[in-house]
Amino acid sequence: MWITLALASSSAFEEAMLKQIQEKNKIKNSEDAQSVINGFMRIASANEAEWLPLYYAALTQTETAFRFDVNKDQFFDQALEITKQAQEISPSNSEITALHGYILMGKVSVDPGSRGQSLSPQVMELFGKAIAQDRSNPRAVNLMSQMELGMSKFFGSGPDKACGMARMSMELYQNEEAKITETYILPTWGKNQMVELMKNCN
Repeated sequence: MWITLALASSSAFEEAMLKQIQEKNKIKNSEDAQSVINGFMRIASANEAEWLPLYYAALTQTETAFRFDVNKDQFFDQALEITKQAQEISPSNSEITALHGYILMGKVSVDPGSRGQSLSPQVMELFGKAIAQDRSNPRAVNLMSQMELGMSKFFGSGPDKACGMARMSMELYQNEEAKITETYILPTWGKNQMVELMKNCN
């Protein structure tokens, strides 16, 4: 009986997550985004042992700050708080560590002149840590390659290192695609960013 209830609960969680991920993919403005964030947070409240709803809430916060005309610092700061909650549930999680770095990368983008020197080393350290935690995680390599490209442009060096990492990331995305099914709720995002970055590598 307990096993049956546990399976039913797991199935309900996955269904709720799939529905919310589908809503996330339809976001057209910051209002849509806030509604999706709230939905993920409701799932998190009902499933306190699960890191994924918190992860997706923080990711949506971060993407909203990058995409729309909002108070970017406020959105990035809220994303950091949610990410810390996810880390408490699932320490040493490569996806969460990479997201933490992505959020700080966003903080740098708000004011590169005053924040780059202090935050960029933290960002690179987090991406390196995420890669060490799971070398098959394409997002960790993806994000580090983006950061490398940005720094190469800033310092006037070539994109070779960033492009090498980008190619590695693309291979990892291809490996990941073989695992994805209609009910897959683990993170899969980022490949389109790599396609754009690779345009710098011809």
